[in-house]
Amino acid sequence: MFLNIIRRLESEKGFDPPHQSDTRTIYVANRFPEHGHYIPQRFADNRIISSKYTVWNFIPKNLFEQFRRIANFYFLIIFLVQLMIDTPTSPVTSGLPLFFVITVTAIKQGYEDWLRHKADNEVNGAPVFVVRSGCLVQTKSKNIRVGDIVRVAKDETFPADLALLSSDREDGTCHITTASLDGETNLKTHFSVAETSVCQSVTQLEALQAVVECQQPEADLYRFVGRITITQQDEEIVRPLGPENLLLRGARLKNTKEIFAVAVYTGMESKMALNYKGKSQKRSAVEKSMNTFLLIYLGILLFEAILSTILKYAWQAEDKWDEPFYNQKTEQERNSSPILKFISDFLAFLVLYNFIIPISLYVTVEMQKFLGSFFIGWDLDLYHEETNQKAQVNTSDLNEELGQVEYVFTDKTGTLTENEMCFRECSINGIKYREVNSKLVPEGMTDDSPDGSTPHLVGEELLFLKAVSLCHTVQISYDQPDGGGDPFSHSNGFSSNHIEYYASSPDEKALVEATKRLGVEFTRCSGETMEIKTFGKSEKYKLLHVLEFDANRRRMSVILQTPSGGQVLFTKGAESAILPFATSGEIEKTRLHVDEFALKGLRTLVVACRHFSPEEYIDVDRHLNAARTALQQREERLQEAFSYIERDLHLLGATGVEDKLQDKVQETIEALRLAGIKVWVLTGDKHETAVSVSLSCGHFHRTMNILELLQQHSDNECAEQLRRLDRRIKEDHVIQHGLVVDGASLSLALREHEKLFMEVCKNCSAVLCCRMAPLQKAKVVRLFKTSPEKPITLAIGDGANDVSMIQEAHVGIGIMGKEGRQAVRNSDYAIPRFKFLAKLLLVHGHFYYIRIATLVQYFFYKNVCFITPQFLYQFFCLFSQQTLYDSVYLTLYNICFTSLPILVFSLFEQLVHPHVLQNKPGLYRDISKNSLLSFRTFLYWTLLGFCHAFIFFFGSYILMGDDTTLMGNGQMFGNWTFGTLVFTVMVITVTLKLALETHFWTWMNHFVTWGSIAFYFIFSLFYGGIIWPFLHTQDMYFVFVQLLSSGSAWFAIIIIVITCLLPDVVKKVFYRHLQPTSTQKSQSLSAPPALSCVESLCCYQHGQSGCSRLASLLEQMTGQCQASASNSHASSRSNRSWSDTENFCSSDRSILTLSPIEVTHC
Repeated sequence: MFLNIIRRLESEKGFDPPHQSDTRTIYVANRFPEHGHYIPQRFADNRIISSKYTVWNFIPKNLFEQFRRIANFYFLIIFLVQLMIDTPTSPVTSGLPLFFVITVTAIKQGYEDWLRHKADNEVNGAPVFVVRSGCLVQTKSKNIRVGDIVRVAKDETFPADLALLSSDREDGTCHITTASLDGETNLKTHFSVAETSVCQSVTQLEALQAVVECQQPEADLYRFVGRITITQQDEEIVRPLGPENLLLRGARLKNTKEIFAVAVYTGMESKMALNYKGKSQKRSAVEKSMNTFLLIYLGILLFEAILSTILKYAWQAEDKWDEPFYNQKTEQERNSSPILKFISDFLAFLVLYNFIIPISLYVTVEMQKFLGSFFIGWDLDLYHEETNQKAQVNTSDLNEELGQVEYVFTDKTGTLTENEMCFRECSINGIKYREVNSKLVPEGMTDDSPDGSTPHLVGEELLFLKAVSLCHTVQISYDQPDGGGDPFSHSNGFSSNHIEYYASSPDEKALVEATKRLGVEFTRCSGETMEIKTFGKSEKYKLLHVLEFDANRRRMSVILQTPSGGQVLFTKGAESAILPFATSGEIEKTRLHVDEFALKGLRTLVVACRHFSPEEYIDVDRHLNAARTALQQREERLQEAFSYIERDLHLLGATGVEDKLQDKVQETIEALRLAGIKVWVLTGDKHETAVSVSLSCGHFHRTMNILELLQQHSDNECAEQLRRLDRRIKEDHVIQHGLVVDGASLSLALREHEKLFMEVCKNCSAVLCCRMAPLQKAKVVRLFKTSPEKPITLAIGDGANDVSMIQEAHVGIGIMGKEGRQAVRNSDYAIPRFKFLAKLLLVHGHFYYIRIATLVQYFFYKNVCFITPQFLYQFFCLFSQQTLYDSVYLTLYNICFTSLPILVFSLFEQLVHPHVLQNKPGLYRDISKNSLLSFRTFLYWTLLGFCHAFIFFFGSYILMGDDTTLMGNGQMFGNWTFGTLVFTVMVITVTLKLALETHFWTWMNHFVTWGSIAFYFIFSLFYGGIIWPFLHTQDMYFVFVQLLSSGSAWFAIIIIVITCLLPDVVKKVFYRHLQPTSTQKSQSLSAPPALSCVESLCCYQHGQSGCSRLASLLEQMTGQCQASASNSHASSRSNRSWSDTENFCSSDRSILTLSPIEVTHC
């Protein structure tokens, strides 16, 4: 009822809710009918939005997302509890760190979204020309409305989905490339209807009265159903509209000066935008592990709080402990509900122990990711000098995921290749030729003719070159010099040097350009006339018929009338489509040459001809016309006619064209393979082209058994083929297999037979998917993401057709190629070339992962060390909720005293030198499957934390014992002194524990490691040594000064620290020598000459070390650097290497000698 009222009100106001009907009605130039009842439809504006937040929703949306994190939500609850009830600690201890975490994270995410807004504004603010009020008006792209007539000039991209009205050509056609949409670089011809094609001026377009009716927006790039109704002299003319009339957003206008078209779909309703996957929040495997660990620690916290509450009431069962004489209860306390008291005590213990959950973990991780991401942009190895482009990071949340990739899904065109074909070799009449200095030279011969001499090409050679230069659908563009002129008449001062070719396939373009260099130049194609110049002599051919290429025949042909008046058929195609129909020529030799070309990774085409007698041509013409005018079964009859014509061929030869790969593609794919990463190629290109590129780039090896799942038409047929492939793989399990799948077969496989398809794919070393729609690419990625093994996936591409795949994968990488910036804008990372992927994963990914994995484990470890003594202390204070540490220490432990060393460690740590990681890709396997954050590793760090905490507490307790008179003057130690002793030992131990884990020392590591310990001592002296007027109580006054004045306290600190760390050092040494990992073995190869080890902190100017023995000992303990046994300490500094072969030996005396320095310096 309510909805009906709203709809009626909208109708009365003249609005029709979008997409209520199956079709949309568009009035060209927004010329709405003046008479009758008309309800205008509402359409989306032309803005593209890839950002996540707006100014208005940033705060609520960001807060909602942040409080979805377990730790943040938990600390919010703790903060509220501290505000509501009387707790042992101040609300500031939880509120301040929480506010700090939330603020830093919000600033980081806001900055990243601002970058996305900036990129969107560049696209939405691009200048465009529209026809309004009889004038051509310049406006911004975002202001285009459905129904606007838009003018697009040559080489510009279409700003919306447009229905072509007219072009500067008389026939109303235009040529476009859709490389950024479907990856195809071929030139496509689009048409306008005859009634609108004559409207080539703004005045004529203003007078045009037309209405377009079409389907509502859908994602299919190749489907468009509509019609246009043109009113001329009160007569309505209806013409159909199809995909050949629709110019898609993101495509580029080529070989046409300008076009006029009407906007049909705009903004997020354009087909390109509909193929984008919705931007979702990607979460790394490390973050998921963090949340799991937090839940475990939450369980530990609840256990400790419940146990403490129960023990409190068990202890207070005795009257003397329930209400001692010095702490009498009030009347209200005696009458309060036991249940409420129990809950209140439980919450109080929860607050007391809440620091076991590390609130600062998230902010440290955020800062590490944000600051660490700059290293990618600063890496000169990821800089492409030719294009002046460097790698960029669009989101830093996934840095560590780069070290966990198991599957790489890559586009082909523009990602693996440069989109540049190059003619290499050919076979003519059984003789192999190659191009040398723009001349055809037979194999085994050199070019001895002087420069400028005319090559002697006669007979078969000349006929072959003419066939290649005429058998195609290439379009010609003439680059106009300033001053205008007719762009399609090269007689007006245009030389052939200004010709630019646009072809239906890159092979055709490369071949036509090659024949031009060799002396047979294709110069003109106008209507039915094709013109070539043979060594400067012009020849005109009449184009009689074009037999178009199709996937079944795998060839294309032209029938021409020669200058002498005869008719000839030239045909070219795959060898399997030409050789069986050849009856003359050097067939066997050419077959061998084609195989040789293919083994070199060249794309091959075979060329043949057939000469017709006048009677034969009349018969051929009749067959073709009958098939093309048939109303029933036209396609079948055309196939029959083509087969009838393309027979009895005379073989001329074959061509070998190299698809120019990007630099080091083959090495990159091989490195990824050695790292245990499987590579899939997903492309919209043809099957033959895709397979050829896969072979040339090393994705498919020549020794691989290539399996095919192609042209499946039914579920049963597809299932049977999959079973056959599965049986074949299991029978032939020794041989490596590669799989080729096309888009149609993939749709059938994913519909009913996902498990079987996955089984086949997993047993294949490499998979190639061709003729893929953009959303199909995303479906394949999703299929693997959601499989039971849940592997980490990476998608890489350079065009708008790759955006869905990039957004679907765990990690999306955009290539800064020639196909626009859509992929780069929607990716997580962007690199200039595919070859940079190897270093991005094998080096940066490796570093990011080991850094953040250690960071997470260390944070849990140091917080267990922090809060466990607090729990143990309750057994000695009757569970009275008395804190062991001062509230300032509670607040600053994670924020100041222990935060910087782990942050700097997580930015600079390097287990192995970068060159070794690149040269030994197998090291990537050591960190795969989140191995450094396994439950076993987590358990080790947690138990280590508990062990150290017990040593801190009971070590201090035993050393103080019953006699607390540790002061020289006989004064007693109190409660705060004991807590401060435990806290001091803890800060030193956890900081030195991180020092033991550090393998790569920089001056910043030294500064923050020793500086943090020094800062703790200096802060404690100032905090406890001065009476601060703004503090209500000052329990710590003079406590720390008294503690440091006791020699016994210093002795306790040294003994406890050594007791904690010595077993860890011994374990490391023994494991390193008895069971070294492959990473540790590789460290011996990692001797960068400029590596600054521990000793660098205390070296004098002339190379004489001030603490060489200390440095040498520490380096031996950490297993990082060693001095050559044969050299003296003074000279050993220049001969350091990472090794696991040197035996560790030290005496107790050396350890004791080290201890005083350790306290003040370490």
